[in-house]
Amino acid sequence: MRHRMMTWLMTLMLLSLGGMAQEQFTEPPARMITRVPFKQLNGGIVILKARVNEIPDSLNFILDTGSGGISLDSTTCFEYGLVPEPSNRTIRGIGGIKKVGFINNGILHLPGLNVDSLNFHVNDYEILSSVYGLKIDGIVGYSFLNRYIIRMDYDSNYMEVFTPGEYRYPRGGHILRPSLVTIPIQQLRLKDRGELTNRFYFDTGAGLNFLISEDYVRDSSVLSPRKRRKPVVTQAEGLGGRMTMRLTTIKELKLGPYKFRNVPTFLFDDEYNVTSYPFLGGLVGNDLIRRFNVTLNYRKREIHLIPNSHYNDLFDYAYTGIGMYVENGVVTIEDVASGSPAEAAGIKKGDVILGINKTINGNIQAYKSMLQNVGEKLHFIIQRPSGPIEIDLKPISIL
Repeated sequence: MRHRMMTWLMTLMLLSLGGMAQEQFTEPPARMITRVPFKQLNGGIVILKARVNEIPDSLNFILDTGSGGISLDSTTCFEYGLVPEPSNRTIRGIGGIKKVGFINNGILHLPGLNVDSLNFHVNDYEILSSVYGLKIDGIVGYSFLNRYIIRMDYDSNYMEVFTPGEYRYPRGGHILRPSLVTIPIQQLRLKDRGELTNRFYFDTGAGLNFLISEDYVRDSSVLSPRKRRKPVVTQAEGLGGRMTMRLTTIKELKLGPYKFRNVPTFLFDDEYNVTSYPFLGGLVGNDLIRRFNVTLNYRKREIHLIPNSHYNDLFDYAYTGIGMYVENGVVTIEDVASGSPAEAAGIKKGDVILGINKTINGNIQAYKSMLQNVGEKLHFIIQRPSGPIEIDLKPISIL
């Protein structure tokens, strides 16, 4: 009798719970396929080594959530005899809109993983190679990221690739739920003049913290008119070329539950509307994203963040007004902002940097890192047609 009573009570409970104990299908557990090391450049940019098709050499690819596909550099294609098929499709960057051809049905060979049936669009990445001081052979974006679960460990500099399926995120983090077609779009809360919430691209291919369009600045009045220092003029680079931007700070940026104060922010005249204003305000870049270990789960439209050892890294507030690039194998000054510390010190466009302080190695990554030290006197050795000269320069703070 007691057994019948217990059975009846359990049945009643199940009915009252609306069938919560009914059978349901679940995905198989996600399985790790491979672990791929990567290198970080200035701004947090991630460089992966991979091969394409039957090319024997490893190529340098930027891992970019801001890319809606996958691509190869035009000079890399020429070097290895890859002939793109013409198309009427276009890509849009800060420098303009251009038609692109395709290397269709290609294979990306990562350590421990071959990704097939990829259509690489072909673009000119000379500007990126010049900025970073190493050959950029392509960009890995949505065409790869949407097939797997990707975990980026910025503490140890490796990428883990998992099969789609049930995945247990590390404890202690937070799940973002961005909108996603090919590029993740995430809501952020900004606080400066007032408090605003808007949508922004989540862009690991952007070597900066935060970028907003001048249209958004004007229409939203997000920036306080009482900032102690006006935005300074600087130069930035992107797909399509170089352009002048203004650099300032946002008092507070909130990504999920995580707050950052005095975030360096680029403002730019978005002539080609790459930020899709007014639908979006701009983008958050990898110099901020790298402060988390990140899991990208495009199938479920989820991005998991967990703060890592870089979470409290200081932001770069240093300003020199220098735009430097690698030209013909040497680090060359290509831009000196008017009214900047560099102009006041006597640095000129066309100067070749032989060394800064005791670093005389021609490594643009090392030189850019040294320019991030506010208030520290930098001793430049400059080569000019008339001969070498020495110049002292002290970066100022944009705060």
